[in-house]
Amino acid sequence: MALTFVDVGGRKFFDHSLPGSLELTELLMVVVIFAALPLVSLRDEHVTFDSLDSFLPNLVRQLQDLLVHLVCAAALLGLGWLMGRTAMQFIENGETTAQLGIPKAPFLFGMAGLCALSGLLHLRLCWDSLRGSAHAAHVNRTL
Repeated sequence: MALTFVDVGGRKFFDHSLPGSLELTELLMVVVIFAALPLVSLRDEHVTFDSLDSFLPNLVRQLQDLLVHLVCAAALLGLGWLMGRTAMQFIENGETTAQLGIPKAPFLFGMAGLCALSGLLHLRLCWDSLRGSAHAAHVNRTL
């Protein structure tokens, strides 16, 4: 926020923005967003549409949870792999930001790793969902 404050203040009062501030803001946003992704996945706090869930049988909701976590895991692991490949290409090409010349590959490797970690966490949530279903079935049988 301080970077944006200084940049906007410089633009408004001195007719000069901070050189490279847009690039730094973009890179910092990448760090914040992708660093939060595994935490959101672990806590199962992604945005959900659940207004119809109360009308669905428990088994359907459990299957839905399992399917959603499997799709999320596949998508995140796939994105992690693609970002890792892109990062390798960025290293080969020497890809940097336009103004400040900051190498982009380390950011892509971070994004790839955090996407893959999030995908693995969704696989764990699948496992937990399966165990929860088995546990619920066991509890229902013993009652």
